[in-house]
Amino acid sequence: MGKALERVSSCEILRRHRRLTFRDGPYAYTITREDDDSLYEVTDGQETFTARLQWAFGQGGAGQTYVFEKNGNWYESRVSFFNDAQGLGLTLGATSAKPSSLEQAAGRLMSPVDARDCFDCHSTGAVHAHKLDVEDAIPGVQCENCHGPAAAHIQAIRAGNANAAKLVDLARLSTEEMSDFCGRCHRTWAQIASQGLRGVIDVRFQPYRLTNSRCYDAADKRIRCTACHDPHRPLVVDISSYDSKCQACHDSTAKVCRVGRRNCAQCHMPKVALPGAHYQFTDHEIRIVRPGAPYPD
Repeated sequence: MGKALERVSSCEILRRHRRLTFRDGPYAYTITREDDDSLYEVTDGQETFTARLQWAFGQGGAGQTYVFEKNGNWYESRVSFFNDAQGLGLTLGATSAKPSSLEQAAGRLMSPVDARDCFDCHSTGAVHAHKLDVEDAIPGVQCENCHGPAAAHIQAIRAGNANAAKLVDLARLSTEEMSDFCGRCHRTWAQIASQGLRGVIDVRFQPYRLTNSRCYDAADKRIRCTACHDPHRPLVVDISSYDSKCQACHDSTAKVCRVGRRNCAQCHMPKVALPGAHYQFTDHEIRIVRPGAPYPD
């Protein structure tokens, strides 16, 4: 999470790929690296839209999307870098929309709320009193993003008052509270349910999917987010390393799988390809997966 955002000037992906191109219908896209800048150009063959990319969202494991500013507005680039292709493709969400102008072909105009929420989840210190100020943005999710402002806490400690201005202690959160806390950025069950999102698109929203599991228990800390994931460490991708987490509930005295005893998540939390994302997301709805069964909504 500490690398969820970076300035384009220090973007390693764009340093390695000094010229990226893509075409969608009449529109040709080019990202060209010039020293520490990356120039973004979109042309329909008659006119050309040009902007300097400023922010890179995402670590690049699946992909990376770029944001630029034009005339005081923030835009999400219509093309993103995808790791599997080692090149550009349409940004997730852009595949179903047909641009009616060169500006729309360049990117999606972000509302003030959209821009604020994007930076709030991918950086630290960019939002003050619900207003976005990118000048104060620290790229990535840093300590204060989850534990709260540290300045007052440090002052209290130095003054000998350890009980004043305490930081947020996530270890005290219940499973439900943790789900809602992580859901601030990964989306809560209530958000997805109220928005009526259905289908494979919701596989990205882990708190929502986890809550739909039959074994989900709002009071059982063995199934909360941090039981499996340490937010202070890189994401563990070795499937077998999660077996002990599964066995914390499904031990020798409980009903266990009759098929296998290893790599539990590979079958019971299958990877699902999200169209347009060029990536397979782990479905956090824990279940017995039947051959040929449809994606559970």
